[in-house]
Amino acid sequence: MILKGRRVVGGCAEGEALVTRDWISGWGGVDPRTGTIVEVRHELRGQSFAGKVLVFPGAKGSSGWSSIFHTVRLMGKAPAAMLFNEINAKMALGAVVTHAPAMTDFDADPLECIKTGDWVRVDADAGTVEIVQRAAP
Repeated sequence: MILKGRRVVGGCAEGEALVTRDWISGWGGVDPRTGTIVEVRHELRGQSFAGKVLVFPGAKGSSGWSSIFHTVRLMGKAPAAMLFNEINAKMALGAVVTHAPAMTDFDADPLECIKTGDWVRVDADAGTVEIVQRAAP
């Protein structure tokens, strides 16, 4: 399956998908040393997005998003790419400082099309996301 979307940060990357329907809070929601979600009630609490294609609705919280995600990148724990449904100022800044390919405004909801564990190829320059569904266990 291929999704089409709009580039926020250019580039190409691929990796295993990590999908959440919960919005992500940078400040207090992520450990920037490990890329681990630490927000108490988040469905991904205890999981790291380092090196994965992070699929999520968008950013919540304060403007600390850009600071936290800049530190995540400096620590080598950034996602390989980010796919999100809603863009706002904190999401745009976080995507830019992360330096990972990032996309939004898809022709189909990535939260419906991509499952955790799927292999995802992101070509933000071309505006495409290729999904290779994981094999059934």
